[in-house]
Amino acid sequence: MATIATPASPTQTSLAAQTAEGTRGRKPINPGRVVAWACLVVIMLVTLFPFYWMLRTSLSTSTSLFLHPGDLGPVDATLGAYKRVLGLATTAEAQAQGGSGASVNFLLYLRNSVIFAVVATAGQVFFSALAAYAFARLRWPGRDLVFFVFLTALMVPQIFTALPNFILIKNLGLLGTFPGLIAPYFFMTPFAIFFLRQFFLGISREIEEAAKLDGAGHLRLFFGIVLPMSAAPITTLAILTLINMWNEYLWPLLVGTNDDSRVLTVALGVFKQQTPNTGPDWAGLMAAVLIAALPLLIVFLLFAKRVVNSIGFSGVK
Repeated sequence: MATIATPASPTQTSLAAQTAEGTRGRKPINPGRVVAWACLVVIMLVTLFPFYWMLRTSLSTSTSLFLHPGDLGPVDATLGAYKRVLGLATTAEAQAQGGSGASVNFLLYLRNSVIFAVVATAGQVFFSALAAYAFARLRWPGRDLVFFVFLTALMVPQIFTALPNFILIKNLGLLGTFPGLIAPYFFMTPFAIFFLRQFFLGISREIEEAAKLDGAGHLRLFFGIVLPMSAAPITTLAILTLINMWNEYLWPLLVGTNDDSRVLTVALGVFKQQTPNTGPDWAGLMAAVLIAALPLLIVFLLFAKRVVNSIGFSGVK
């Protein structure tokens, strides 16, 4: 008995073709990729867990933390720690939640940190850019030797220069003032000069020579050509410097002798010392740390893409 083949419909043909194409396009599972993603997830969890623990601690009460130290979630969840830090809680409320009840002018210290970090960053980046331009684009006797000697300062620990700077600031009568706080960081640092010099060396000299033919001097070259072309590395340097200035502790501790010049990092240490009899106010301290880190987090979120892109920056735009 003969069998008559029935031709497939266009719809069945299309489905069969799509199925075959999907089968060919589907990549087999790579065990190495799975292991890599698993390791990446583990690293992310390990990295982010301390931040979660800070948040969990700040949303708890200090009294309950000692009773339930191992709970993964907030213990007696409350915003009382943030109210204590911002000065919105009464003494009775602070003591009831395990705080010391001492007043901490957190907003004043936050203002001082902003002034110190912003002014020091602006001065350091500007003067470092000038010095880097002189080392990279100007020709003068002994330039490379001076740069090498200047670069050796990178190997000198900060603690070695703290005492001479402190004696100088004290003799000038600048203790407890913003000028005394900012002066050692305002002009230039070896790392900043080295960082910008490497970029300035990559700028095409043809652009510089063309500007000189138009009558441009060194100031016009620097402000009109070099700085606009160096927006990416200068922004990166400014963010890195701002983070370092914001986290600075030793020098502000030595010079910031009063509330008007005390920055946030030093104030956190003072806040920790104002502890009740039962122990440190960990909830209030973690709340203060999170609030202190918030400005840096905002800055990083705003400029993260520019920082990443500037890693592979080029001198020719």
